[in-house]
Amino acid sequence: VELKNNIKAAWWKKHVREREDISGIDGAIITHPEVWVASGHVASFIDLMLECTKCSEKMRADHLIEDALKIPADGMKAAEINVLVAKHKLVCPKCKSPFKEVHDFNLMFQTHVGPTEDKAATAYLRPETAQLMFTNFKLVAENARLKLPFGIAQIGRAFRNEISPRNFLFRCREFEQMEIEYFIHPDKASDCPYLGDVEGYEMLVYSAAMQAKEEEPKQMKVEDALKKGIIKTPWHAYWLATEHKWFVDLGVKPEHLRIRQHLDTEKSHYALDTWDLEYKFPFAWKEILGMANRTDFDLQQHIKHSGKDLSLFDEESKKKIVPHVVAEPSFGVDRAFLVFMFDAYSYDKERDNVVLKLHPKLAPVQVGVFPLIKKEPLIELSRSLFQDLKKNFTIFYDASGSIGRRYARQDEAGTPFCVTVDFDSLEDKSVTVRMRDTTEQKRVKIEGLSEFLEHAIEQYK
Repeated sequence: VELKNNIKAAWWKKHVREREDISGIDGAIITHPEVWVASGHVASFIDLMLECTKCSEKMRADHLIEDALKIPADGMKAAEINVLVAKHKLVCPKCKSPFKEVHDFNLMFQTHVGPTEDKAATAYLRPETAQLMFTNFKLVAENARLKLPFGIAQIGRAFRNEISPRNFLFRCREFEQMEIEYFIHPDKASDCPYLGDVEGYEMLVYSAAMQAKEEEPKQMKVEDALKKGIIKTPWHAYWLATEHKWFVDLGVKPEHLRIRQHLDTEKSHYALDTWDLEYKFPFAWKEILGMANRTDFDLQQHIKHSGKDLSLFDEESKKKIVPHVVAEPSFGVDRAFLVFMFDAYSYDKERDNVVLKLHPKLAPVQVGVFPLIKKEPLIELSRSLFQDLKKNFTIFYDASGSIGRRYARQDEAGTPFCVTVDFDSLEDKSVTVRMRDTTEQKRVKIEGLSEFLEHAIEQYK
């Protein structure tokens, strides 16, 4: 919980509090059903499902194809999957019986609002956070006094009735999203004032063309990807680099990340261009962030179905315009959690224990406080330090076991700094601060300890 809360806090600070062009909301989980009719979820938010003719085992069709045939199946149509199942004589992994023909399965959870359970009372748990940012778009723009370009951000739970949840936290039926819808003037898609901040930034790029030719991904600068037309708009390039850098700045190794462009077969019909930020998990390269250029599709759909005016008045042209969503950085909190855990995990042979090298801004516990031995007056001074430091840091107090064992326990928990009070501390009013990553130890004055820890956290690399 602490790690997830720290991930969300770091994301909110970077994407909302430190920016003047983004405002946050907290949208409803249960929403009017017409919202999901307008968005297209009621009609087409589906996965293809295979069902066993004998044991009735149900599984997601594209996952079975990928696991059995080792080929990408995202975006495959029902007819293609039926052909592959028949051609390769794929059977139920549970009882080895044949499958029924593939059929659609809508992923939305239904519920009822009010005391009756008829069709008129049907509602849905939101399958994504994005649509609430569109339905509240005009209110946010007016009340936050935002001018284009601007974004709306939200952190919240979403619900999808997954056919076959898998890979621990990677695919769940209930999950949290951190998401931005970034709106621009429809005629200014090439006008990104922040592009200079990331033009020289390098990423591993896997374009649709590279995938089609079965080429390897290439390391490229943002400016080169734009010049070659691989990334279509400066805004999309800016946000891809910004989110890649967010992970790297919080400790993820850049060689474990790549941006992958969607093929035409998997790209949503409304998207001008779609990219995923992917992480090299032990089981495969997998999406940790999706980012589509949605143009004005969503706002136009909600205008059409609600009859409400969601346009903005453009002072320059003196006309009403419907803004475009040029990018929607959409994170899964649980997937980000997995990324940081996988990347931080290491086994130190010299110490003979696990070391979880989490960034101090994310670590569930930032500082451990120990008396060298469990005796007064060391305990009294340690407890006094603990009470003082916990006002500004997440602290763990431990007086049990040898000091080496206590260090090892905190290494495994990802605690970046351990503060030890010894008998010299009673005389020189100093403590020993031990660094998790290097095991280096420094003697620090108690009166300057908070400032030392704050600086160490901010300067951590």
